[in-house]
Amino acid sequence: MTDQELVKKLVEKKIITDDVGRRVLRDAGLRGQPAEDLIYQGRLADEVAVAKVKSEMLSIPYKKVSIDAVTDALIALIPKETSKTYQVIPVEKNGDMLVVGMLRPDNLQAQEALKFIAKQERVSLGVYLVTPSDIAAVWRKYSPYKNEVESAVEEMGDVKQVDSLLVSLEEDRGAGEEAPIIKIVAATLREAVERKASDIHIEPERLRLRIRFRIDGDLGEVSSMPLALAQPVISRVKVLSRLKLDETRIPQDGRFRAVISGRDIDFRVATFPTPSGEKVVLRVLDPTTGLKSLQELGFSDYNFEILQHAIESPYGMILITGPTGSGKSTTLYAIMQKMNSEEVNIVTLEDPVEYFMDGVNQSQVKPEIGYDFSSGLRQILRQDPDIIMVGEIRDAETANLAVNAALTGHLMLSTLHTNNSIGVVPRLIDLGVPGFLLASSLNLMLAQRLVGRLCPKCKKERQVSGEAADIIEKELADLPESVRSNLKFKKPYTSWHAEPDPNCDVCNGKGISGRVALFEIFKMTRNLSDIISRGFTENALIAEAKTQGMIFMRQDGILKALAGDVSLEEVLRETEE
Repeated sequence: MTDQELVKKLVEKKIITDDVGRRVLRDAGLRGQPAEDLIYQGRLADEVAVAKVKSEMLSIPYKKVSIDAVTDALIALIPKETSKTYQVIPVEKNGDMLVVGMLRPDNLQAQEALKFIAKQERVSLGVYLVTPSDIAAVWRKYSPYKNEVESAVEEMGDVKQVDSLLVSLEEDRGAGEEAPIIKIVAATLREAVERKASDIHIEPERLRLRIRFRIDGDLGEVSSMPLALAQPVISRVKVLSRLKLDETRIPQDGRFRAVISGRDIDFRVATFPTPSGEKVVLRVLDPTTGLKSLQELGFSDYNFEILQHAIESPYGMILITGPTGSGKSTTLYAIMQKMNSEEVNIVTLEDPVEYFMDGVNQSQVKPEIGYDFSSGLRQILRQDPDIIMVGEIRDAETANLAVNAALTGHLMLSTLHTNNSIGVVPRLIDLGVPGFLLASSLNLMLAQRLVGRLCPKCKKERQVSGEAADIIEKELADLPESVRSNLKFKKPYTSWHAEPDPNCDVCNGKGISGRVALFEIFKMTRNLSDIISRGFTENALIAEAKTQGMIFMRQDGILKALAGDVSLEEVLRETEE
């Protein structure tokens, strides 16, 4: 397959334009580089689309590599030098067959190298076509994070003299690309993305610099370095996020974007002064993991239908509630993705903007200059919006403006801090919203919590007995008839729990693989409106929720636990009243 043949096919498939194709072929001839490399380097086309075209031309199947499935034992079968020279990676081993991924399967030298390895290992070969991002991700497994950091620290020699490296942090990035501090920070960011961490904590302590990642809600240490590295490492992060290097007395906020494994990753940075020096927390905003569809969030069919009906309404409020870190923003973004089209004008007011969404007009509040949720909401109403998203209702003014926006023909999305969906009504009234306005403005109140999703390979089934079995029996009996009549769970009930396997390639020995949300949805009805106008009590609201057929959060969690998605113990702990 020649450069000309590949480019011609990419143009035919409309993956690149004819102009881009001509420019790539010209530059490839001038630089002596494969045209394919120039397409990847310039990000001129989606690499998966290119791979699928090559797969068709070479009659070799394309495969998306599961990085977690590439174990250390598998990596040992192909030396690092061979992998990098011929751009070939091990993918899996099935019995006496070694399956490899290749960027250029038609490379004769690479084929000979693989034949030699196959002969030594006494295996046959299977070949897939893969992308540069997958190859780069596997290469990082040849040099684990801790080894990279230790190597960078060793390069610096006497870390007591490390302050001299501060100069290189402020120089042009290209000039100091190999500086050890830059290596440490870059390796830390890559490792966090690969391990799907939500946050990176860089913390100077009395005797050392500690780095921790939050993964699936749990915070754990991943690296420890000499304390002398604290200032230059934190300074490097501040340079990337364009914060003031000489300001260490007050907190600062910033953000930056980096391309990691072929993906645009946003990092939100916050510094905080401590007696040992500045602490930095970076929120990792990976669109491939953070932006999810409604179906991926864990809605049951019953709850999804209720939510679907609410978001199809032309006006009204949909409020998401729950404690900090319960996934409220993720649910809001999923709803906006569902409604995002060229026919609607979606305008948001966020603090801060977490994920950038094409087609959505996003704005970040800046309270220090008087641009807060209430003042921003007034301006949004002049932008001819169809759908408005306000990151959080925190005060009486914002609450009343949001209600008025919903009453004037807009669909309003926002979050609120309450313990459950029933708490939304008293909270809004406490913020000064007249009760008679809620019936006309409030469509839906959705509460949620996050619990760990059990690893499908490590989970084990066991019978439930005693008090837990009684709780299950009671909660299932209180489910709406339409749900209860379709249940397949019978006595004696069984649930699942994590038995982590240290060698598991899915959860890396944690027993938990990601998180899933527990939901409850409370609808505004004519009966609820009457209850509010008469002067409600909590018991009256709970009775109305049961009349509506609401699946309470504990019930939703128990159904997920019986299905083997989550741990029953964690559900009962998180939904304890």
